[in-house]
Amino acid sequence: MADKLIIFDTTLRDGEQSPGASMTRDEKLRIARQLERLKVDVIEAGFAASSNGDFEAVQLIANSIKDSTICSLSRANDRDIARAAEALKGANRARIHTFIATSPLHMEKKLRMTPEQVLEQAKQSVRFARNLVGDIEFSPEDGYRSEVDFLCRVIEAVIDEGATTINVPDTVGYAVPELYGNFIKTLRERIPNSDKAIWSVHCHNDLGMAVANSLAGVKIGGARQVECTINGLGERAGNCSLEEVVMAVKTRRDYFGLDVGIDTQHIVAASRMVSQTTGFVVQPNKAVVGANAFAHASGIHQDGVLKARDTYEIMRAEDVGWTANKIVLGKLSGRNAFKQRLQELGVQLDSETEINAAFARFKELADRKSEIFDEDILALVSEDTVSSDADQYGFVSLAQHSETGERPHARIVFTDSGKEVVAEADGNGPVDASLKAIESHVQSGAEMVLYSVNAISGSTESQGEVTVRLQNSGRVVNGVGADPDIIVASAKAYLHALNKLQSKADRVAAQG
Repeated sequence: MADKLIIFDTTLRDGEQSPGASMTRDEKLRIARQLERLKVDVIEAGFAASSNGDFEAVQLIANSIKDSTICSLSRANDRDIARAAEALKGANRARIHTFIATSPLHMEKKLRMTPEQVLEQAKQSVRFARNLVGDIEFSPEDGYRSEVDFLCRVIEAVIDEGATTINVPDTVGYAVPELYGNFIKTLRERIPNSDKAIWSVHCHNDLGMAVANSLAGVKIGGARQVECTINGLGERAGNCSLEEVVMAVKTRRDYFGLDVGIDTQHIVAASRMVSQTTGFVVQPNKAVVGANAFAHASGIHQDGVLKARDTYEIMRAEDVGWTANKIVLGKLSGRNAFKQRLQELGVQLDSETEINAAFARFKELADRKSEIFDEDILALVSEDTVSSDADQYGFVSLAQHSETGERPHARIVFTDSGKEVVAEADGNGPVDASLKAIESHVQSGAEMVLYSVNAISGSTESQGEVTVRLQNSGRVVNGVGADPDIIVASAKAYLHALNKLQSKADRVAAQG
C-alpha cells in the first residue's frame, strides 16, 4: 500500500454529528451512492448500535453499495460490535471500527477506568470483532493527548489481536502539523508490530489545521489512510476536508508521491448534495468546492489566466466537477433529458414513480423560472427526499401581505397528520409572520438558533434555499426548504425542521 492513499469518508457518521445535520436513511443512501461514484475507498455509514434508525441506514448502505468498503463505528463492547456486524452482513466488503479513549483525561473523567482496564477492554473488543469480520479498525480516542508509552502498549496489543488498521485521532483538534506527523512516526517506530497494520489519521479542525495535520501524518508519519468528510462537515469546527486532502495529494504528487483512487470530477456534485441535504452552506471562498474557488476578480489575475491558465490556477475547475456550461434544462426539456441529467449529477432515484414525481416538480419549477441550473435540480430532488408520508407536517399554500408602514400578515395552509390546517399571524416581516402563523397552531416551543438564506444560482429569479435550525429539549435539528419565493422556502424549511423534531430516533453521541 506504499503508493496508495486510502480515503476513508465519515460524512455519514462523524459529519452527521454536526448540530442539526442528522440525515434520514434515504438521505444517507443517496449520499453513499455519490461517495461510491466518487470511488471512496471506505464509507463509514454510521454507528449501528446508536439507534434503530442508524442500524437500518448502515444495513441499507451495506446491502446497496458494492464498490466501497462499508464500515460501522462501535464502542469497545460486545453489544456494539455484534450490532455493527449484524448491520454489515450484506456488504461486499465490511469493516468494524471500534474505539476506546486512551488519554488520562478521558480515562479518568469520562470512562472512570484505569489504564489496565482500558488496555484489557481494547484487546477483548478487537478479539471479539475479529471473529465476526476480517477487517478491523481500532481507534484510541483522544489518541494525540495520550501518554506515548501507554498508547504503544495498547496499539501493539490490538494489532496482536487482529486489528488491520490503526487510526490515531486528534479528537479535539489540538495538534499542529509537525508535532502530529512526528507523533505518528514515533508510534510506528516504537511499536514492534506496527508494520502489520495500515496507519490512519483522523483530525478535527478546531484550530483550522485538520487538513494540514492529516497531510503531515501522511508525509512525516507514514500514515496511508486519511479519515475525512465532504465539505469538512463535522461537529464543532468540523473534520478534515476530503476535497482538500485529495486535491492536495493529486496536485502535489511531486511532493507526496502517492496515488488516490478518487474520481475527482464528482467532487463538486458530492459537495452540493451534502450541503443541500444537511443545510450547511459552503462558504464562497472554500477551497476546491466554494463558488469563488476558481473565480478571478483582479484584472492582473484575469489577464494572466486568459493568456495561460496555469499562471494563477494550479487545478482545472473541470477536474473537480465545475462546468462552464451551467445552464442545463428548461421548460421544453423532456423526461429523458431530465433523467440523464440526474444521472450525471449522481442522483439515483429508485423507481419510475420517484422519477415521475421529480420530473413533475421540475416542470412546475420551469414554468416559474426560465433557466434551470444543476443546483435547482439537486434542490428539488432534495425536497422530494426530505418529505415522506410519515411526516406530521406538510406545506400546502401561503399568502402574505407586506406594505411599507403596515404590519406584515401571513395566512398559511399546511397539513397536520394528514388534515389541512389554516393559520394566520402578524409579524415584523413576511417571514416572521409566516413562521409565527405555523407556530400558533403547532406550539412546539422550539427556539430558533439559525435562520439562513442562500441563493441557489446567481440571478434574481433564483430559487432561495433556506436553512432553519431549531432547538428543543436538548435536540438540535436543521430544516431545509427551497422555492423561488423566499417566504415559501422559509415556511417549508420550518415545517421540515418541525418534522425532524417529531422524529423519535434516539442517538448516542460518539467521537473518534
